[in-house]
Amino acid sequence: MTEATLLRAGSRPVLRFERHLARPVDAVWRAVTDPEEMRAWFPTRIEIDAWRVGAPLTHHFDEHDIGPLPGVVVEWDPPRRVSFTWGTDTIAFELAPASDGGTDFVLTEELGANAAARNAAGWDTCLDRLQLGAEQETWQARFERYAAVFSPELGPQDGPPEGYHEPER
Repeated sequence: MTEATLLRAGSRPVLRFERHLARPVDAVWRAVTDPEEMRAWFPTRIEIDAWRVGAPLTHHFDEHDIGPLPGVVVEWDPPRRVSFTWGTDTIAFELAPASDGGTDFVLTEELGANAAARNAAGWDTCLDRLQLGAEQETWQARFERYAAVFSPELGPQDGPPEGYHEPER
């Protein structure tokens, strides 16, 4: 599955993505928790001293005119699960060994209703880079598709944040 599934956590929506990654769990764990390896796929540069519950972190949007965003580690269970905040949102990565030696990877984000289409489009783009090494579709095309699906249930959807610049293709 590559499209986001929309779930609920109380009054807030949750985006859920599932991807099968050809790499073993240990390699994927490094890719999703090592700040240097994360730069190949994650939308921000993460600054963190050490991953542990309660540790502060900062998200830096180096390629956009967006200020840093604070976060904190909520869960830390290597190499199975990590969750952390991204401003008021909570992001979680879950990893499980797949029968073929790869990894079943789940990303969830609990977020504000008006950001669901924007963030779903962004995560799809990021997960393409993690899984395939390259984006398969533009953010805008994905956003339009998600906005059409999510708007009836969640209301109007925000576009990109001020200061965001779509990469040249």
